[in-house]
Amino acid sequence: MSEQLAFTLPAKEALGREDYFVADANALAVAAVEDWANWPLNKLILVGPSGAGKTHLAMVWAQDAGARVVSARDLADPVDLAQGPLVVEDLHRIVGVRDSEVQAFHLHNLMQEGAHPLLVTTATAPARMDFALPDLQSRMSGTSVAKLEALDDMLLMALVMKMFSDRQIAIKPDLLNYVMPRLPRSFEAVRGFVEAMDVRALAEKRPIGKGLARDVLAEISCD
Repeated sequence: MSEQLAFTLPAKEALGREDYFVADANALAVAAVEDWANWPLNKLILVGPSGAGKTHLAMVWAQDAGARVVSARDLADPVDLAQGPLVVEDLHRIVGVRDSEVQAFHLHNLMQEGAHPLLVTTATAPARMDFALPDLQSRMSGTSVAKLEALDDMLLMALVMKMFSDRQIAIKPDLLNYVMPRLPRSFEAVRGFVEAMDVRALAEKRPIGKGLARDVLAEISCD
């Protein structure tokens, strides 16, 4: 058998505050989330692309605030959820799903009535979401927004190092220096690159080095 059978195991992602790297691209959003005692109307929407660190930052806040975390797709019992601080993840995934929108609207109102802090994450800014329920659109459009910006070099480097570390892989400086100017400035590209490096290193019995990185980057550029 020429290749080792590779199993794609989930990486154990580090989600503590000490693991969240602050750079120019996300400093304003981090500051806004951490200032949760002063959120207007006790609510904030955290906007950013997939893989931008929304969940990580939301988990940091949830630990600090003692909040529950729930997917926007799982809002079946708003009364039960609206008992304290809450994170609602991936609001963009229920746009156009009327039943889910109604539940989100009721949950929002209950959170407001109870004066409980509400943090919502989404990949799409509220102004660009076309909710079927006008009342939900109004509530979300009237909520303060914190935005995670596109990657800068410092954040890209930290993200590459963190994603390898989550897979218990220590990378050498020469590999990092090789990858930095060649890796697409995309959170998803970084995630895909690191995963491909890990899987191919196991399958092909190759070291995690520049040779393997060159092959993986060539594949990414052809996608």
